[in-house]
Amino acid sequence: MIIAVDGPTASGKGTVARAIAARYGLPHLDTGLLYRAVGWQVAADGGDPDSEADALAAVRFADDLLGHPELRHEATGALASRVSIHPAVRKALFDRQRIFATQSGGAVLDGRDIGTVIAPDAEVKLFVTASVEARAQRRFREMQGNGVAVTLAEIESDLRRRDERDRNRSEAPLMTARDARVLDSTALDKDEAVAAAIAIVEEFRPR
Repeated sequence: MIIAVDGPTASGKGTVARAIAARYGLPHLDTGLLYRAVGWQVAADGGDPDSEADALAAVRFADDLLGHPELRHEATGALASRVSIHPAVRKALFDRQRIFATQSGGAVLDGRDIGTVIAPDAEVKLFVTASVEARAQRRFREMQGNGVAVTLAEIESDLRRRDERDRNRSEAPLMTARDARVLDSTALDKDEAVAAAIAIVEEFRPR
């Protein structure tokens, strides 16, 4: 069973996807990490994330980079949003994601184009969303907990910029698949969002 979990930054899609994978014993891939790795590598190489050539060169990052803690930093997320608009980068990473999605036994993938591009044949498609204000509050609390000095206004502004880029890029824009179930987590805590997601999966899971 392939389960696709899409949604904007800080919507809770990663939390939901990890919980679903743990519940059903399925492998999980946070596809956003691939783009974060490309963004990080571009910066490490002294390249320009807005240059398709520089971003494409960074696709050849070392596999162990996916475990680097800096990939979770806010600055790296911003770089990922910039490199992800390049069609050549998306094409280069497509096969890697598709192979993971179609492995024997199924998988859970989260990202922004899983249900629309990477795994349009997924048995279950979730689109996890939340208001910008709620997402900013969550990210603010997370960054405060990590000791990162940033204001709520800065985070909200950054999320709006990322949303704009992700929804309006020419290649695989962030959108809700026609057959996806929308899960609005604005008013839900972590446990409530996970429970709602699992209830949706249960509707589609073979008995």
